[in-house]
Amino acid sequence: MKQRLSPALQQHLVLTPQLRQAIRLLQLSTVELEAEVAEAVASNPLLDWAEDGEATPGEAHEAREIEAPVDTTVHAAEAEDHWDREAEPWQERIGPSSDRGDDEIEHPAAAESLRDHLLFQLHLGHFSQRDASIGVALIDAIDDDGYLREDLEELARSLRPEIDAGLDELLQVLHRIQQFDPVGVGARDLGECLRLQLRALPVDTAGRDVAMLVTAGPLQRLPKIGIDGVCHELRCERGEAEAAVHLLRSLDPRPGSQHGELPAGTYLTPDCVIWRQQGLWRVALAAGAMPRVAIQHGYEQMIRHASNSDADYLRGRLQEARWLLKGLESRADTLLRVVRCLVREQAAFLEFGEQALHPLTLRSIAAELGLHESTVSRAIARKYVRTPRGTIPLRDFFASGIETEGGGSASSTAIQDMIRKLVAAEDPRKPLSDARLADTLKADGVPVARRTVAKYREALHIPASHERVRIG
Repeated sequence: MKQRLSPALQQHLVLTPQLRQAIRLLQLSTVELEAEVAEAVASNPLLDWAEDGEATPGEAHEAREIEAPVDTTVHAAEAEDHWDREAEPWQERIGPSSDRGDDEIEHPAAAESLRDHLLFQLHLGHFSQRDASIGVALIDAIDDDGYLREDLEELARSLRPEIDAGLDELLQVLHRIQQFDPVGVGARDLGECLRLQLRALPVDTAGRDVAMLVTAGPLQRLPKIGIDGVCHELRCERGEAEAAVHLLRSLDPRPGSQHGELPAGTYLTPDCVIWRQQGLWRVALAAGAMPRVAIQHGYEQMIRHASNSDADYLRGRLQEARWLLKGLESRADTLLRVVRCLVREQAAFLEFGEQALHPLTLRSIAAELGLHESTVSRAIARKYVRTPRGTIPLRDFFASGIETEGGGSASSTAIQDMIRKLVAAEDPRKPLSDARLADTLKADGVPVARRTVAKYREALHIPASHERVRIG
């Protein structure tokens, strides 16, 4: 056999700096986004805060009408009148603005821990009660960097005697958790963490196959052996090795660090506004949700007359500025698409509250919008929306479900609200036991086991029936 060179045309998808920046911008809260943009303006001479009347990214996102059924009952009519009155002052604040009024600042933002973020996804997943209990134990063992460093055999022993699970069963649940956002979470070492992120990329991503081999082989020795060492050990071309190393460097070795404590004094602000007008739900970006930045066009003219070195510098900064503006536009578009979809799916929740919340998962929203689940997860992470019911996190629109006897389904949040109301209306001298609560819910067409009622009651911080007894 003779060696020969032959040209070939192939397509590769590369995780470009522009794409990585868009992903990063999407998962930032409004406050974090403002800080990110302020840093970019300070470091890039071609970026500046936009003046009044100057076009900025996101201003093309006007309020959109979403049809929603109008209930003719007295309660719905009264609510609509109230919300229409509430909508009037909101409309003055809709749209991007550099000025933020005091009424838009709500209260100190609560940081979403990595554990909370993973439990939220576990709660929405299709897990059996047994697998969910194993999943909670695994998530509790994941550290702040996103790694599972505890031995699985030790975890299996800690579950006994309640759950007698083998290593295979724990691994099956762990592999499902490893598909959660952030990508790479639940890994047991750096190599596995990077492999999880590589598997999430399209198969034709440049350098992906060789990068997978590196994570399983010379990863720890990579700083010492360099590109030449990778070529020698893996018997690959230098171009392939360079693409693989570049791809590996673009990955996140600490995926859990995206979640954690926010800086002291951080306040939440709504990212979107939802209001109702003439029987239609309307959605728009909240005032201040999109930083008003623009490119200094005067510098663009300077590039033509600058020396080669200065021109190269300015072109680089111009490219960075354009990437940022496109990233902001993409973030606004994705956020609005997700919120509009949530409003369509949960219009009853906005009208009647938690009891009308129906089951909704990240997967169903992602499928409807043609997005990846991780994209939807990033879009709702630490995002808030101002509604007629107050400012609420977007994650409140999601809930797991239980099949009802009528052939429909009820969300866990709705069932918790039903339990709360039953307890509030009970005779304090004869509080309802968990079994009685389960029977009452079953009579209403919601078959819930007693242990499930106990779990929901504890989640609501409602004491057991014997602790709720009040005499006199």
